[in-house]
Amino acid sequence: MTTDWSNREFPKTLCLFDVDGTLTPARGVITKDMQQTLADLRKKCVVGFVGGSDFVKQEEQLGNDVLQTFDYCFSENGLTAFRSGEALASDSFLQFMGEERYTRLVNFCLRYIADLEIPQKRGTFIEFRRGMINVSPIGRNCSREERNEYEKFDLAHDVRKKFVLALKKEFPDYGL
Repeated sequence: MTTDWSNREFPKTLCLFDVDGTLTPARGVITKDMQQTLADLRKKCVVGFVGGSDFVKQEEQLGNDVLQTFDYCFSENGLTAFRSGEALASDSFLQFMGEERYTRLVNFCLRYIADLEIPQKRGTFIEFRRGMINVSPIGRNCSREERNEYEKFDLAHDVRKKFVLALKKEFPDYGL
């Protein structure tokens, strides 16, 4: 597939932006000002976004017209990708990992989280995505305020750091 961006001032320049925390607040929605800034930038160069969330969540954050407003769209850390609105070849975390190894990893994470002494737990501790799993000790269902409070708690108690060390110790052959 060839795409002609020669009408842009810098047709060989690609500007890629992270979604959460850059184009939008974490798990938030893009502002009109940001949309306009990107539209203006897109007149000058090729523009894309990248993030860990699945494409449906990114559409919720960036708008249902993302395939028309971005030249490149990289969801699930690039495993789901679009160029000029057309899907590119894709792969899967589960295919890479294998069901048995994946199940062992998830079981370990759930047991580890169950034994954590943290101020609150809100559910959806593991979210499966095509390109990865999102593990959240507090749970993905927490409010923004709870997330902010947990971040302070984690910085003081190194919850995630200790979790990562435990994962690396338990799964030395997983490349974590």
